[in-house]
Amino acid sequence: MENQNFNNRVFGLALIKSINSNFNADFTGQPRTLPDGRVYATDKALKYSVRHFINQQYPEDKVLYYKRYNEKTHPHSLAELYEVVGLGDFDKDFKDKPKVLKNILSCIDVRLFGSTFAPKKSGNKVNLSVHGTVQINHGVNQFYRDGATVDETYSEQISAPFRSDNAKGDEAEQATLGRQSKLREGHYSYHFSINPKNLSPLVDLVNKGQGDDSARGLTQNDINRLKEGLRIGVTHFDSSSKAGSDNELLLWVQLKEDSKKVLPSFTEMAKVTRSNGKAEIDLSDLNELLNNFEDDIESVELYYSPESSTLKNVPESAKLKHLLTGKDLN
Repeated sequence: MENQNFNNRVFGLALIKSINSNFNADFTGQPRTLPDGRVYATDKALKYSVRHFINQQYPEDKVLYYKRYNEKTHPHSLAELYEVVGLGDFDKDFKDKPKVLKNILSCIDVRLFGSTFAPKKSGNKVNLSVHGTVQINHGVNQFYRDGATVDETYSEQISAPFRSDNAKGDEAEQATLGRQSKLREGHYSYHFSINPKNLSPLVDLVNKGQGDDSARGLTQNDINRLKEGLRIGVTHFDSSSKAGSDNELLLWVQLKEDSKKVLPSFTEMAKVTRSNGKAEIDLSDLNELLNNFEDDIESVELYYSPESSTLKNVPESAKLKHLLTGKDLN
């Protein structure tokens, strides 16, 4: 049942491919790079794609941390979003922290990714922190050629169809010039983990304070939405800079409910090369790791697109599914 609580811990890997694209630019418009020049992307980029997907495809699910605009095209404040999403009247609710906590926990993105809820409106303020059930690491480029990572970026000038209002002299006779930067090819590897128990203390606290059990922890419906967002959320989100950035692979390792094991980060355990026009994804390191935890693993699901990718050293227990449709491939 979709409303049933989800109690298993999960460890996973999401691969995002970026071809002549800029999946997560820094404030200068360049693809983000580590000090050694390796391209990376923040966890916020992947979380935003999931939030955007859920907000667009499942409007019945409340998403709190998503940019919305007022009638003056200004972004709403956090206190205003509380009301816009339909959580209540902030000026009336702010003194009742358990009620505010219960209301923000009704938002799927808060249950998934947590919240630092500290709005201030007309002197009314509240400060709450929710430890999210889903933790996502930064994504690191795992594209290899000749045994080394490849991080090729380039920039190009672009022209606007108008001149600047402040242009003077020769510039007043020319259209405005700009610049955009792209990554030639990259495959961002994101490790993530899910621990439903992160919400349990707050849910129990809210229900005790409210005298009922209406506050819920992580549900199977939340997991279904999250999994779908991690499968196709980036592909679904299309923009000028992100055109060419798509979901590529999702590995979902679900532990048995009574397991207490903690798996290490998967980030460096998938290596991508290019062979015969397709991305070749080598999972040998992951395969070796999972063999050491087979007694604790309930299921392994591996989503990918055979039309554009090939897999090497797939874990034997993995159930192969199509990335875009979710249908079985075994």
